[in-house]
Amino acid sequence: MSESNTTQQASVISVQPVVLSAPGRGTDLQVRVSAPVTGSDLPVIVFSHGYGESMKGYAPLADFWAAHGFVVMQPTHLDSRTLAIPAEDPRTPRIWRFRIEDLTRVLDELDLLEAAVPGLSGRVDHDRIAVAGHSWGAQTASTLLGARVLDADGVPGADMSDPRVKAGVLLALTGLGDELTPFAAEHFPFLRPSFDTMTTPALIVAGDNDQSHLSTRGPDWFTDPYTYSPADKSLLTLFGAEHSLGGIPGYQVTETTDESPARVALIQQLSTAFLRTALAIDETSWKTATHALENDPDPLGSVQHK
Repeated sequence: MSESNTTQQASVISVQPVVLSAPGRGTDLQVRVSAPVTGSDLPVIVFSHGYGESMKGYAPLADFWAAHGFVVMQPTHLDSRTLAIPAEDPRTPRIWRFRIEDLTRVLDELDLLEAAVPGLSGRVDHDRIAVAGHSWGAQTASTLLGARVLDADGVPGADMSDPRVKAGVLLALTGLGDELTPFAAEHFPFLRPSFDTMTTPALIVAGDNDQSHLSTRGPDWFTDPYTYSPADKSLLTLFGAEHSLGGIPGYQVTETTDESPARVALIQQLSTAFLRTALAIDETSWKTATHALENDPDPLGSVQHK
């Protein structure tokens, strides 16, 4: 068994920025690549950040995944505050599409990204690929799993699923667009998903205290991706969690309103266990992790499966 198939924590190397040429995007794509310094047959997670964030965010997740045997690719999308693209930029209405293209570009350029990290070439398993994302990033990642965006008439748009992606982790993913606030309907018309064709296995993580200003509904809005998608899906509902889910965007970052290291640790552990099973690395890890949560006398959340 290769070292990537163990749960022992490894030392991590990160390289940033790795710059990918992106004709038509107006700005080359910058990517952070993090990987364990040892191990072979390493699976890949391509992570899409939330609004305004960058490749430098989400260290609590990226560091943990890399230390536990994954190669983590984090592109910086055009909405990142680090790029300071003004709202009147002609690309702004299409940023949601550029975001999706960013993820597929990372998949297209895996060889180049792999070669940019000293000692990584030849150690990556290109057949074990997952996507993950938080908030807007979860919406971006969901399209590669098969979710579609409805047009103004309710007709599903283009199929942007990617057969290279075998699993997903969708953190605080917004729900159906039927009850958007007027502000959201005007400024984010792409928040009208259909999950009917999101067939790729995924773990959906929602906070039961995540009250969004984008929807007139309550926190149950964030469970729609589980409710309205076909199997194979799991839903982790975190008790008391708000949109930052305890602090996954970073250590002590200002947008975290519900700081909880224990909640972040649970997401780290369960997402890793889910991906190890979904990517056929360890068929028992997900069952073991969920069994432990179900038998916890003071659980931080609950898990459903379908």
